[in-house]
Amino acid sequence: MKNFILIICLFSILTNAKAQTEGYKIGDVVKDFSLQNVDGKMVSLADYKDAKGFIVVFTCNHCPFSQAYEQRIINLHKKYASKGFPVLAINPNDKDREPEDSYENMQKRAKEKKYPFVYLYDQTQENAKLYGAMRTPHVFILSKKTTGNVVEYIGAIDDNFEEPQHVKIKYAEDALNALIENKPIKVTYTKAIGCGIKWKR
Repeated sequence: MKNFILIICLFSILTNAKAQTEGYKIGDVVKDFSLQNVDGKMVSLADYKDAKGFIVVFTCNHCPFSQAYEQRIINLHKKYASKGFPVLAINPNDKDREPEDSYENMQKRAKEKKYPFVYLYDQTQENAKLYGAMRTPHVFILSKKTTGNVVEYIGAIDDNFEEPQHVKIKYAEDALNALIENKPIKVTYTKAIGCGIKWKR
């Protein structure tokens, strides 16, 4: 199973070689969105009046990488939402290409796994394209400034998707801690490892 996942990972990297040649870059101000949450309500960045920033994670139901990182995404929200940086999970996949990632199945998974964060459906895939997201999971950490919500970090959650107990570098946490402590982020970009987004045909 481990070798199979590694093969999927390698294939995903090779077939998505254009990652981050398009989309937001570090320092860009992002456009707000209005996406449907699994509870039926529409959610936008502007709704979070007291937020200091956001952990935007493009993820999904079916991808083994998203599943491997699921608990870590939950943990990020539990640790940082109270510090002003909530997780906003977004599913960008085309349900016709991957039925497991339909809105109805998003609702089921969010309930089953008791997601403490919003799980939004990017049905048109417009936001995944704007961000330049290519894989699931793909993380974009934003900070709220007078100019808008600014991209501070893009990439992976950490350096070991298979064995969380052997993670050596927590990229997302390091970036968030730096922002909270008003210090420079040492690593602002890493290669996201995951399944390629299932784009509409």
